[in-house]
Formats: sequence, structure tokens, C-alpha cells
Amino acid sequence: MQKNYLGIDVSKLSFDVSLIVVVNGRKQPLVISQFANNTGGLKEFKNWLTAHQVSFDEHSLLVIENTGIYHRPIWNFCTTHLLPVFIGNAADLKWSFGIARTKNDKVDSMRLCEYAYKNHEDIKPTTGLNKALITLKDLLSNRSKLLRQKNAIKQTLNELKVSNDKATHQLIEKLNKAALEGLKTSIKLIEAQMLVLVKQDDAVFANYTRMLSVPGIGKITAIFIICCTNNFAIKVTGKQLANYAGVVPHEHKSGTSVKGRNRVHFMANKDLKAILTMGALSAINTYPEFRAYYERKMSEGKKHLQALNAIKNKILLRVASVVNQQKLYENKYQVTCT
Repeated sequence: MQKNYLGIDVSKLSFDVSLIVVVNGRKQPLVISQFANNTGGLKEFKNWLTAHQVSFDEHSLLVIENTGIYHRPIWNFCTTHLLPVFIGNAADLKWSFGIARTKNDKVDSMRLCEYAYKNHEDIKPTTGLNKALITLKDLLSNRSKLLRQKNAIKQTLNELKVSNDKATHQLIEKLNKAALEGLKTSIKLIEAQMLVLVKQDDAVFANYTRMLSVPGIGKITAIFIICCTNNFAIKVTGKQLANYAGVVPHEHKSGTSVKGRNRVHFMANKDLKAILTMGALSAINTYPEFRAYYERKMSEGKKHLQALNAIKNKILLRVASVVNQQKLYENKYQVTCT
């Protein structure tokens, strides 16, 4: 019985591969190679795998680091050829290596290969590449960039309004009007296209509809969560989703000397956390259940942002619940008058 463990370090132009083969429980010498990160390089990579008798099934495991976009060709290759692949978080993989003094692509591929070999029993392969979700993620990322540009121009104009005379400010505002209008138009077109893509995929649209039933979740927030969770391809709990968004406070204590207050961790998806803020404020103003919960937190001595984080946490718990149970949110909260 042959087991195959591969580690790939991906860059823009090439990727380095390390392979550990285990035959009848015996670990074979490490094999290393490099290929171009394009169609031709992937063909050579497939021939190389075949030459080393690497099977495209559960007896093989490939580990790569999430690089944003550069790993997508390999991810697509693995999806097409049914080669199990695990796309790991960059920070998580880096910390697992321990103290590392040398860093280059070859060495990194060797470390990823060893990670696959040592942790194969605990690793769950990443789901196959969904091209519709990838397009949705790219559109969402493009929208975020355009929003930052629009807000940057507006901020600059507001600052110039204070420091310049009225005539100069009106001139600069007039010159930037076309840019702002163009950005607003592009953002609207992107949002419309995202909704088209959501409706074209039945599984995505089903989860999208369920999430919209949750108070505080709007169209863009629902799409954002779908992209972050790969449309809940792997069952995600509410606690995991809330931790990912950085809205769960954690203890910070050690012995008798360290007695810090509970606080959220800095490692979080800050874009998701930011977009949830408007949803949380809307839920507080619109739904009595969330308003009562917010007021209770404030009466306990929590600050506004702490109470707001608790609302975000509550929203995400409900999002995970409706998706995992495959049903719409039911508002069972009733206001009693005395």
C-alpha cells in the first residue's frame, strides 16, 4: 500500500513540490521538483505525479498555503483530477512549523509536505473549486476596492472644505464629481451582477434566502458570508463563524500575574466584522428582541462597542443555525405590555 503526501509552495510564476511516499509503512526519501504556474507546468506536474505512481484518490494528500489567487490553478487541477487537497491558512501553517530560520520556496514546500505527512489523520480536504463562488469573491473584492476609493475621495473633499475657501472647494468638488459618479455606477453594476450569480446557483440562492430572513443580515452581508464560508461547504457552527468575524471575547489570564479583561482576538476577518456593524445597528433599531438584548448588556456595565459585538455574535449564531437546519428564521420574541 502506497501513501503519498505532497507539499506545494506557490508563487506567481512557479510552484515548488515536495513528495513523501510511504510504502508498506516505510517512509521513502523526499523528492523535490519545480514547475511553471501555468497550463504547461500543470501538464508536466501531472506527468511527474504519474511517474512517481501518485494515485489521484484518498491515498494521496496535497497541502498548499492560501495565497489569495496564485494557488487557484492548482486548486482547479486537484478538483478536476479528484486529488485531495488541503488549502491551509497561512498564519496557521507558519506557526505549526515552529522556529524557522531559513525561508525559500523549496524549503517551504518541504515543510508543507512534512505537515501533510504528520497531520494527515486530522486534516479534512478542502472542497472542490466552485468557479461561480470564485467569480462572486472577485466581484466582492472589486466592490470593496471601489468603495475604499470612493470613501477616500469623499474624505479628501471634506478635509479640503475646511482648509480652502469656498470657490476652491467647489472647483475641486466639481472636478471629482465624474469620478464619484463613475465609482457609484460601477458599484451598483457589481452588486447587480452578484445577485445574478447568486440566483443562478440553487444551493447558493437557498442559503442566501435563509440568511436574509435573519434580522440584521442584508444582501451584501449574506453574499459576504457565502464567500467566506464557501457556501457552508463544510458545516460551520455559529461559534466558529463568530470567532472568524472576531466578535467573541476570550479570556486573557495566566496564573496570578496576568489578569486581563476578556477581549476579542486581533486575528479576524475585519471586513466581515465592519459590514456586520450596520446590520447590528439596524437590528437594534428595528427588532425588539435585539433592542432588549442590547439594553440588557448595557445595564450589565458593558460599553457600547462591547454590546454591539454581542449583537453581532447573536446574529451570526442565527445565521449558522438557519443554514445548518435549512429553514428560515422564526422570530418567536414577543413584547409583553404591562
